[in-house]
Amino acid sequence: MTYTPPLWPVSVKGVVLDAQDRVLLLRNERDEWELPGGRLEIGGSDGAVPMDASPEEALEREIQEETGWEVKAGPLIDGGVWIYQPIPERKVLIVTYGCTVLTPDRPPVVSHKHKRLGRFAIDEVPRLNMPDGYKRAIATWYGLRNADEYERG
Repeated sequence: MTYTPPLWPVSVKGVVLDAQDRVLLLRNERDEWELPGGRLEIGGSDGAVPMDASPEEALEREIQEETGWEVKAGPLIDGGVWIYQPIPERKVLIVTYGCTVLTPDRPPVVSHKHKRLGRFAIDEVPRLNMPDGYKRAIATWYGLRNADEYERG
């Protein structure tokens, strides 16, 4: 008998803060708030769908598709890689990056992939219906951003 290792889907997610330090979140079909992002494109054999060159490139593409915002992805958030089980028998590896908005004057829009879009202050996040891994990543990125601003200040 040949052993076949299980394959796990990988989802790249981004913590994106607007000019008022509110985190951008999307409501999914499970009525949970989630960070924007998605899967890497492996590309099609016909070339119609190009392959993502990196997880960061995939995340930048996904956030633009889902919200209309252009972002620069990176760095990887400390503690932002974790395993999520959205439904029984399905596990997903989540890889979370901090992101910088390149189009801060453009209002975000919700795509057909989600029910709603929201922007939340850091003190609202703990009460939201969302996985704890996202909450930890948001708190970490928010803390890093504010520490950098304090040091520059």
